[in-house]
Order: sequence, then C-alpha cells, then structure tokens
Amino acid sequence: MEIFLQPEAWIALLTLTFLEVVLGIDNIIFISIVANKLPTHQQPKARTIGLVLALGVRIVMLMGISWLIGLTEPLFTIASIPFSGRNLILMSGGLFLLAKSTSEIHAKVSGDEHAIEAKPKKVSFSNIIFQIVLLDIVFSFDSILTAVGMSNDLPVMIAAVIIAIIIMMIFASRISAFINGQPTLQVLALSFLILIGFMLLVEGLPIGGVHVPKGFIYFAVFFSLMVEVLNMQLRKKGK
Repeated sequence: MEIFLQPEAWIALLTLTFLEVVLGIDNIIFISIVANKLPTHQQPKARTIGLVLALGVRIVMLMGISWLIGLTEPLFTIASIPFSGRNLILMSGGLFLLAKSTSEIHAKVSGDEHAIEAKPKKVSFSNIIFQIVLLDIVFSFDSILTAVGMSNDLPVMIAAVIIAIIIMMIFASRISAFINGQPTLQVLALSFLILIGFMLLVEGLPIGGVHVPKGFIYFAVFFSLMVEVLNMQLRKKGK
C-alpha cells in the first residue's frame, strides 16, 4: 500500500496504536475480571476470544464509519429532548458497567469466610462471552472516534487497531494474573470501571453534549494504583 510509504502515515500509525492501547486498558480490566469467574483452564480462551471480538467489532465499525456517524441522528424525542442511537448505546453500556461493577464489589466485600470458601457459582462460557461482546461494542466507540479524529486513511486506522489488539493479547494474561492475585487491586479495578461507566452514562445523556476527558480518570486511577503498590510493598515488609 502506497499510503505506508509516507512518513506521515507511520507517525499517525504509531500515535494511533499508542492511543488505542491506552483506551483499551478498561477493556482488558473488564475482560480479566469477568473471565476470572470461569474455570482456570477456560480463562485464557475467554480473554483471547474477547479481544478477537473487540478487534472484529472495531474493524466493522471502521468499515461502516458512515453508519457510525449516522448514529448521532435523533431517533425519537422525549419532552423535547432528542435521543440518538449513540445516546442509547452509551447510556446502556454505562448502566450495565455500573451495575456489573457494583455487584462484583458487593460480592467481594460482603461475603463472610464461609461464603468465600464455598464452591463458586458456575457461570457459562457463552454468558461470559456475551457480556464481553456487549462491552466491546461500547468501548469501541472511544477507540473508533479517536482513530477517525487522528487519521483519514482507513488502512492506517485498521493497522493501528490490529497492532493494539495484538499488544493487548500479549499482556492480557499478565495483567489478569496481577489483578486477580491481589483482592485490593480487584476492588480498585472495579472502582475504575464504575468511573468509566459513570463517564459513559454522562456522555450518553442528550443534554448539553457533555464530554468527560478520559485523561482525568486515568490519572486518578494511576495515582490510586501507585498508592496501592506502595501499600503492597509495605505489607510485604511487615510480613
């Protein structure tokens, strides 16, 4: 492809790939936490399928970018407030993420020792994949809108998405093991997902076109993560 012979295309590719990886952090966290409910031997398969589906969803959205832009058109009006397909998808995804993360935190902090030691409730593999697909669709909005804003060349955008997903696949198991091995990090990760869910809900509201910069949320989470890492080190020294 001649487009990749231009230096500007490589700069756009590197920038887009970095942004796609950053925007995919919340996706990896959700997949890791949800897949953790499956038997150990099925978890890597669920993570891989989840990320492959995320790749498929994003490529389809890029191929149908005109349809994606059409989702901003009003579908119906309630009390003089227009609702578009984008509004409905973002609000539904935000509410689902809020409900799912809150229920996971409640399950972790409310159970007594007997409940923790009891045999965990079986969750079907297809149910986990269904949840992952739902959130893949919602998380892909940020990814695709960022790609479109950075480049007008479809091959560059698709290449950046593919490279980013491959990078996430490489590190997904390590991130999952790191999060699932520390109960306090699991709660922190779920709290992060609550923030993302709230952000999606606010952005989906058809009032004022509110946009919440993700950079603020990522900074807050990064700061909290650093504090927790220091606490982990202090706990190790105490032991």
